[in-house]
This record gives sequence, C-alpha cells and structure tokens, in this order.
Amino acid sequence: MKAARLSRATVRLAVGAAVPVLLAGLTACSSTEGADIVSASGGSTSSASSTAAPTPAAPVAQGPIGAGCALFPAAGPGSAGAIAGVPVGIAVSTVPQLSTLTQAIIAANLVDVVNTREDVTVLAPSDAAFAALGPAAVPGLLADVPRLTTLLTHHVVPGRLTPDQLVGEHTTLNGDSVTVAGPAGSPTLTADQTVPAAAAATVVCGDVPTANATLYVIDQVLAPAG
Repeated sequence: MKAARLSRATVRLAVGAAVPVLLAGLTACSSTEGADIVSASGGSTSSASSTAAPTPAAPVAQGPIGAGCALFPAAGPGSAGAIAGVPVGIAVSTVPQLSTLTQAIIAANLVDVVNTREDVTVLAPSDAAFAALGPAAVPGLLADVPRLTTLLTHHVVPGRLTPDQLVGEHTTLNGDSVTVAGPAGSPTLTADQTVPAAAAATVVCGDVPTANATLYVIDQVLAPAG
C-alpha cells in the first residue's frame, strides 16, 4: 500500500516537473529568430555557439556522508545513482523514508518550485523526523498550507553546498537562517532550531546530488523563525 502511494506521488511530482520543460520547449520553437537577434552582437547563432565559454559544471559531490545512508536503496528507484539525474522533488518521492516530505511538498503546492529551482541545498526531514512531532502533528501541518510552505522553504538553502560549506550560518529560501555545526563529516543543528526543541538534528545521510540540488537527510524537522 505504501509503495502504491509513493508511486502516485512520484507521478504527481513528475508531471509538475514536466510543465516548465514543455513550456521551455515551446518557447524555444517560437523564438528561433529571436535567438539570432540576441546573438547579433557577436555574429550568427552558429558562430556564437562555437566561441561561447563552456557552462560551469555543477559541483561534484564528495560522496555521501552520514551513518544512515542505507535509507537510499543500493540500486534502482530511490538509489543515489538513480536520483542524480532527476529534480529533487521527484528524487525524494522515490525514497521510501522520505514519503512524508513528498506528501508535504505536494500539499504545499511546491512541486514546481523544488523541481525547477536551480542549485540549492535541501535539508530533507526523514519520515522519522516527522514522526517525532507526534501522531497528531503531521495531519494538521499538511492541512495548513501557509504554515507548511514557511516550514518547507526554511529547509532549502541557495547554492549546492559541500559538507565543508554546509557548516556555518545560511539564509534559507524563507528569508530566515539556519546554523549548522561541524565537523563536516557529521553536521548537526542545535535542538533549539528544531520543531520539538528536544534533540539536535543530525545529518543522517548527506552530500547526495540530484539534477538541481544537493540533498542532506536530517532526523528532525527544523523550526522557521517566529
């Protein structure tokens, strides 16, 4: 039953990701002449493409860190190899222990945001992190879209951060901040930054790349400012 729910969630996230891709394709088809005009400063489109500087490659992950990386299947859907080529929203929907986060992304209507936002780091609460809030907390949270949106964007930081870069203070997409303590091999966030405020959040498994983000799975839900 859980596998079936996860599959439906994956389809919904995949559809959300496909919309901007299709729109981008339509735009490209209708603006061929526009491309020639834009590139006129340096000549024709073909000559410009032959001399353009290469696009910088996304940072290469140092390799998964954390004692709980077994939460990612060794192979197939949800494995580190499989999610590396898909947007982060679709990636988390294929990992069984991130099923509550998947439900939250869908409930908050953030599918397009997480799938199209380029170069971000996602601190992804595991199912165990949501369970730590208590059995009655998650249904209420999923029903409160404004609160849920604030909470989820608090877990996203601009830039693809390596473990060394993750340690420190960062501004989130919610506009507030999170502070991550080292060492880089086992990062933590203090208990007062979590919703239960009872235990520090630890990175269960991190530095896992997806197509548009770097993923760090954490074992507590973080609390936005205010």
